[in-house]
Amino acid sequence: MAELNTGDSGGGKDKKVRSKKQNSKVDLTAMVDLAFLLITFFMLTTTLSKPQAMELGLPDKEKPNEEDQNIKVDENRTMTIMLGDNDKLVRYVGLLATPVAGGAPKDFIYGKEGIRKELLSRKAAVLKYTGDPKKGMIVIIKPGKKSNYRNLVDILDEMAIVDVPTYAIVNDFSPEETKLLEGNKK
Repeated sequence: MAELNTGDSGGGKDKKVRSKKQNSKVDLTAMVDLAFLLITFFMLTTTLSKPQAMELGLPDKEKPNEEDQNIKVDENRTMTIMLGDNDKLVRYVGLLATPVAGGAPKDFIYGKEGIRKELLSRKAAVLKYTGDPKKGMIVIIKPGKKSNYRNLVDILDEMAIVDVPTYAIVNDFSPEETKLLEGNKK
């Protein structure tokens, strides 16, 4: 309650009523409880984002049979992409010694106007050649020793964007491929 203070002015007639100022205190216990309830509610009701990962089929740990290693693949369906240093990208179609018509080794750039355009056109050509969507294009990705991880991820992204059905990462280079990849340095 308010307290009346009377001053000791001595006269007695001039009395002023003053209330004593008290410190105002707010009890925050209820607000803290409410905050924890809201945090708990939102944690339980939100959907957590799942990490996005690309599916990658790896070979079995067992040694392959002799028959499995000698599978013949039509060279009109294969494209080899070699990755070098300084974002170098070389592709050829078929075998390096005997490339398919229009499949001679050629340098490309990463992105929509570079390798993606080539992959799309080659995929359409293979579909026209085979006539069977199950027998699609096969891409062999060969990252060089001096290529960086980002380039490999970019090529794998292109495989997912273009929807290449079969691709493999191979780290085996022939001497001719090494010369091709290291040649024409800027």
